[in-house]
Amino acid sequence: MLANVAPSTGYGTLFVLVLLIVASVWLGAVAQRVVQKGAFLKGYFLGNRGLGAWALALTATVQSGGTFMGFPSLVYSHGWIVALWIAGYMVVPLTGFGVVGKRLAQLSRRTGAVTVPDLFRERFNSPAVGLVALVFVLTFMTSMMIAQFKAGALIMKIAWPNSGVIALSEDLNQYELKPSGIELLRKQSVAENVIDTLTPLVGKPFNSDAEFKAEISKLLTKDDFKTHGKAIAAAAEPFDWLYLMGLVIFGLTVVGYTLIGGFLAAVWTDLFQSVMMLFGVVLLAVLAIPAAGGLEQATLTAIQQKVSVDPDEVIGAAYAFGPGYSADGREFMPITLGISFFMVWVFAGIGSPASIVRVMASKSTAHIRKSIFLLGGYNLLIYIPLIMICICGRSLIPSLPAGKSDEIIPRLTLLLTGGLPAGSLLAGLVLTAPFGAVMATVSGYLVVIASGIVRDIFQRFIRPHATNSEIRRLTYITMILVGIFAFAMNVKPVPYLQVFVVFSGTGGAVTFVIPSLMACYWRRANSSGCIAAMVAGGGTLIAFYVAGSFMPDPKIGVISSVRPFYFLGFDPILWGMSASALVGVFVTLLTTPPDTSLVTKMFDAAPTAA
Repeated sequence: MLANVAPSTGYGTLFVLVLLIVASVWLGAVAQRVVQKGAFLKGYFLGNRGLGAWALALTATVQSGGTFMGFPSLVYSHGWIVALWIAGYMVVPLTGFGVVGKRLAQLSRRTGAVTVPDLFRERFNSPAVGLVALVFVLTFMTSMMIAQFKAGALIMKIAWPNSGVIALSEDLNQYELKPSGIELLRKQSVAENVIDTLTPLVGKPFNSDAEFKAEISKLLTKDDFKTHGKAIAAAAEPFDWLYLMGLVIFGLTVVGYTLIGGFLAAVWTDLFQSVMMLFGVVLLAVLAIPAAGGLEQATLTAIQQKVSVDPDEVIGAAYAFGPGYSADGREFMPITLGISFFMVWVFAGIGSPASIVRVMASKSTAHIRKSIFLLGGYNLLIYIPLIMICICGRSLIPSLPAGKSDEIIPRLTLLLTGGLPAGSLLAGLVLTAPFGAVMATVSGYLVVIASGIVRDIFQRFIRPHATNSEIRRLTYITMILVGIFAFAMNVKPVPYLQVFVVFSGTGGAVTFVIPSLMACYWRRANSSGCIAAMVAGGGTLIAFYVAGSFMPDPKIGVISSVRPFYFLGFDPILWGMSASALVGVFVTLLTTPPDTSLVTKMFDAAPTAA
């Protein structure tokens, strides 16, 4: 068994990251040339409907930084059972492309739609449908944008040589009230008696803002804490220059190349990072499995290590085959969450506006069919080896520090490549893959948000006859402003990054999956039913998240003060989609059927010429 050593990234990782940034900007410049060959709207926001099978398959994978951080953390902690947790990904190609993608692409061509709200507006011949869709698109896409900007900055920290950071940790530096902080409080005219009360805290580190505030609330009177609590916490807040530098570089890079090349820049960068991620997984599998003595030995050793490290586990062998329960009674994978997350992976891909735009941009139905096989094979090559790698990781690195299981891929990468020729560069190819994934995610969302504001607000309601130059100028301004907003929201980072990601993904699913199915396959579907389905689904999810934040910890899922209400143990995606389906069908049947000419246009083949 290899030793559990403290890893450190080298200059090779930084070098590969710089190459990735340069390559992304170059792809943006190349994409701009293609965009200029057609009309600005269709070219910039839809790539002139020219995506082939490979581009569709490897840019609709719903991959993000969590593929190399969050998912491996779960495998390291809970073992083979996580294969069931991720199994929903295996049917994403069939559901996303086969069930819905083909028809959405056909509808987008029949209607000439450029954006997702555009598609629903034209399908139901209703501006109200488009406006409601736009509100939900902006709501859920913005929350994901904010989370991904933070992830991008944290990955920059990982890549910086000897930064001491090797995972997407929610915690940054420790809070500590130093003598310089005391002097700052004096300059802010904080009373000396209050400052004297704080003396015991000087030089004492705290893990978080909440922990520090809890301690000063014990020392100060209620009035003094109310008056000076925020100023004292600000004086103790760490200045993380690596994080802020990473945030600046990430923001400038992703906004810059997306602004240059639009939709195609997002697609090609996504394709590039997908190839990088596949290379990283294959490389780690080739190195990890022999180092652990083979997969069978790795599994047996991992179970022994799990039991020795966590002797209070309910069933030691649960690491290999059983349900996920922690010693404190928290349920990682009860059957209800197993069902829920199967639905999350399947329907988050279908319902994501970014994914819908990808299929709208496909060349033809034949290319969509081919992409089903390509994406299915790609998912198998990513997730099955990742599970094997992390089982080997538990064998090779048996006891990561508490709460640091998301470090398994970086630690294992640095450990296995350390003695190889050009090992630092090989490690960089693996460790920078999440950065590319996050950039691709943000780039795609930037295009969706900008297109919604420019096409579905400005051109539809403010200036219907806007010229190409006006639309282009407003698009660039919008992207810059959205980037500045996401940057500003992360100067003081938002907590609970993963919660934002799940909220956005499930929000897209509960809002758009049922309306998409209605639009694709139900001739009787009308605008009233579509609006009702969107509002019922999105409203239910938001209500469950608001309710969950005020309820006691149910000991299900992740530990977080911001969490959904798990009614009967199920994630809100099931209740949101159920509400969307029931309300959408009910309202549709109670309201006026759609115009016959509209139904004919959307569903019937045009008569052939004599």
